[in-house]
Amino acid sequence: MDIQANGLKFHCIVEGDGPLVLLLHGFPQFSYAWRHQIPPLAKHFKVVAPDLRGYGSSDRPEGVENYAMHHLTEDIVGIIKAFGYEKAHVVGHDWGGAIAWRLAQEHPEVIDKLVILNAPFPQIYLKAIRTNFSQMRKSWYLYFFQLPAIPEALFKWRSKQIVRDILQKTGAKPGTFSDEDLRKYTEALEKPGAFKATLSYYRAVARAKPIHGDGKVVVPTLVIWGEKDQALGKDLTIGLDKYLTKESKIIYLPASHWVMEEEPQQVTDLLLDFLLSNFRSK
Repeated sequence: MDIQANGLKFHCIVEGDGPLVLLLHGFPQFSYAWRHQIPPLAKHFKVVAPDLRGYGSSDRPEGVENYAMHHLTEDIVGIIKAFGYEKAHVVGHDWGGAIAWRLAQEHPEVIDKLVILNAPFPQIYLKAIRTNFSQMRKSWYLYFFQLPAIPEALFKWRSKQIVRDILQKTGAKPGTFSDEDLRKYTEALEKPGAFKATLSYYRAVARAKPIHGDGKVVVPTLVIWGEKDQALGKDLTIGLDKYLTKESKIIYLPASHWVMEEEPQQVTDLLLDFLLSNFRSK
């Protein structure tokens, strides 16, 4: 279904009833990334998986400035309100996780519980890509995406191969993505203006002002980390505890960046256990 929030149309997969759970995808995917988690979660919650702005069938405003983080967090606040709720459990992977982290820092009042999958804490990541050579090397794509027009031209030329390479060559579990999965992800990015919009996330964050303050997260938090992630090292979770409240924990899985698709049952079980519990301590 389509809803209006923060001045844009967002396409959402919606299932179930009860407390609201938002599932926020990352690059280069869309709401389909949560296909394994949506049905079991919908037995207990109202599950909403939106296509983030620029992705899938949601609106794609033009201009890098329209993908600044404050717009992305306001999108989520608006989506929560559009469904008639004041708060939600927020689950985010990759860029969806980055948005969820910032939402928790800036608008903790709209979050019941927070779950992050393979998305580094903002302050830790910003330091790492400036001082950690290993992470700088792994984050080469951040710099490549800053080039004007070239990434878009390359994608137009070899879209199917690029999507296949991103998802399969960086994965840890062969067979995770079927041909149908790859087709869906490719077709979503081939929509007019879609790939350029996804790059605008990276281009906008490169122009962002430094983050000030300690940025501590005061909502109960679960971090699920695929420790075989080729782009985001496990060391990005070191020191995370000091930014979280006592209502938090980190769980590592033997998976790559695509953790919820490589280990769908484990991730689903962890989500259900955390979101249904009265979790209050490490």
